Amino acid sequence: MKLFRSTAVALVLTTGLLALPAQAEVVQQNASGDPLYSVKAPDAFSMVADLLIARPLLIAATVIGAGVFVVALPFAATGGGIGDAGRALVVEPGKAAFVRCLGCTGDGYNKRQ
Repeated sequence: MKLFRSTAVALVLTTGLLALPAQAEVVQQNASGDPLYSVKAPDAFSMVADLLIARPLLIAATVIGAGVFVVALPFAATGGGIGDAGRALVVEPGKAAFVRCLGCTGDGYNKRQ
């Protein structure tokens, strides 16, 4: 009987310890309580690197993508992929350059449905 109790206690403790990380995650809410605006702010180093390195490269990628899109437009039109080509070559780099918050890795906004 002592072996059964020891095994049961060890099993309960192990299960409880395994469940702790799932319970430890706390989402911080902002003053409004809207989870849309509860984005973790990036640190200063990532903001500076984003401003000095990533944004100029993304703006250049948007301009070059627009030029490539104009050249590829007749071929995309014959294949019926004008929207996909425009999205991949112009919209996505432009969104990453101008819509994304400074230092963030995502888009920086969420569309409500």
